[in-house]
Amino acid sequence: MSTRTAAPTRREQILKQAARLFAERGFHGVGVDEIGAAVGISGPGLYRHFAGKDAMLAELLVGISGRLLDGGRLRVREADEAAGAMGAVEAPGVTRVTEVTGAPGAPGAAGVTGMGRDSAALLASLIDGHIDFALDDRALITLHDRELDRLRDSDRKLVRQLQRQYVELWVTVVRELYPHVPEAQARGAVHAVFGLLNSTPHLGSYGGSLPGRAKTEALLRRLAHGAFAALGEEGADGAGGFGTAAGSASTSDPASTDGSGSAYGSGSAEDPVPRFRRS
Repeated sequence: MSTRTAAPTRREQILKQAARLFAERGFHGVGVDEIGAAVGISGPGLYRHFAGKDAMLAELLVGISGRLLDGGRLRVREADEAAGAMGAVEAPGVTRVTEVTGAPGAPGAAGVTGMGRDSAALLASLIDGHIDFALDDRALITLHDRELDRLRDSDRKLVRQLQRQYVELWVTVVRELYPHVPEAQARGAVHAVFGLLNSTPHLGSYGGSLPGRAKTEALLRRLAHGAFAALGEEGADGAGGFGTAAGSASTSDPASTDGSGSAYGSGSAEDPVPRFRRS
């Protein structure tokens, strides 16, 4: 599942070029006329679609956070539907789930399920979806790192809320597969995998396709699966283990927005996805 539509509208074309230019030159290094030229319209013509650069930035950063969460929830629903009725026979490696997927009361939350879903296949699907994002939307990773603080407070808090919910969706699935692993450690593993996958801005320029994309995708997939598989190794859940910092903050309300931390940050409960800087 891609994070983008197959046939972009003019508005989406503008956002794509704005993301590329902002990532390459910085938000203040790009003018409206340059964004317009990149999509073949006059600078003033952009105002028919956006109030200005600030509006573009907000839609880019809020939009991708929402699409990632929506994509993850869709995969959860598909896994639950594929599991069939509650009385379906459970095969080896299939975990029965009886907890809430998504934040309680959140729009689009999958809700309580009693189905025996294939959690390994669901995790693989989540990994594939995030790889699509990391390869197709590399400019947004850099843009999120550098420009998030330029958003108005309400938009910045919304981004953090969406990202926290996305992280917790992954944590739920990981703990289904590795129930012996403490929640903090599972969350730490999710942050680590996001850090690995979100390293793609270092692979080349933001414009065009990556050379050897198929091989890069396959490598990222193997590395992500390997990182999660380490949770099953003997001694992986030892005292003071991986993820302790992530668990030190309260996670009773992963969708809370207290304004602390920085999205795409260090990997704590307030900083859901690791930060990257392009050298």
